[in-house]
Amino acid sequence: MGALLTVLGWAIFGLIAGAIARFVLPGRQSMGWLMTMILGVVGSFVGGGLSYLLYGRGETAFQPSGWIMSILGAVIVLAIYSSAMAKKGA
Repeated sequence: MGALLTVLGWAIFGLIAGAIARFVLPGRQSMGWLMTMILGVVGSFVGGGLSYLLYGRGETAFQPSGWIMSILGAVIVLAIYSSAMAKKGA
């Protein structure tokens, strides 16, 4: 039961962080709820790595992060995704 709640918490956290990143970054991103959730979760790990590089805290560079760094990481991932999709369409 505890693992299920952890996964559900990550999913909700990822959905919120991904949605905020999509709101912050202008442009049209064609992704549904699931991709937005994955964006937030991946962004959390990117934010954790960035936090590790900047502050050196934590045990490893590949770690989940707090809200602010998760949203920042999701914006970075979304910018890379949008750039890759723009190049693919061109």
